[in-house]
Amino acid sequence: MSQSTVITIILALGVASNASSQEKKIQRADLPAAVEQTLKTQSAGATVQGLSMETEKGHTYYEAEMTVAGHGKDVVIDEKGAVVEVEEEVMLDSLPTAVQEDSRPRPAKERSARLNQ
Repeated sequence: MSQSTVITIILALGVASNASSQEKKIQRADLPAAVEQTLKTQSAGATVQGLSMETEKGHTYYEAEMTVAGHGKDVVIDEKGAVVEVEEEVMLDSLPTAVQEDSRPRPAKERSARLNQ
């Protein structure tokens, strides 16, 4: 794996996936004011590629798919305007050495052992 390999880092603050949830594409004009304000902050310097809305376990979440400096960034915002998840592509060589080493491909047997620890 080269140093220019792109890796995705996910910061999740408690949004679990739910098979019964429905995602719906929406327009920026459809966003509640609190979500729009958060999106404005989160998308500074980015191009918003798409917006969607999803209701999960009685809560509504808004996802913005963006491009920032040539890489992808997705932000999930709750109905009150709080950021609940950020997924952003970063260059592997921009991460701390320990993270780079832990992200390198390993034989399947070694990966399985590490997951079970």
